[in-house]
Amino acid sequence: MSSGNRQHVANWAIPLAALGDMKRDPEIISPRMTTALCIYSLLFMRFAIKVQPRNMLLFACHFTNEGAQLTQLGRWINHNYGSKSATK
Repeated sequence: MSSGNRQHVANWAIPLAALGDMKRDPEIISPRMTTALCIYSLLFMRFAIKVQPRNMLLFACHFTNEGAQLTQLGRWINHNYGSKSATK
């Protein structure tokens, strides 16, 4: 496997971990880190489109991560501000 292919496989570790964490307790979610990962993925999605030739595999990886991180951030917000347990 070439080093470029290994890098693409390694890029998928973050979104796969976020997708795997969807079933875990939202209390473990770090809103600062999740927000940072959202910004990171937005920047790399833009880079993947602007670079020539376009890197659609990198774009797909960060698009998936953006969705996963936004879902995690939504879970954290709902857990801390939207549920009845937050008012206790």
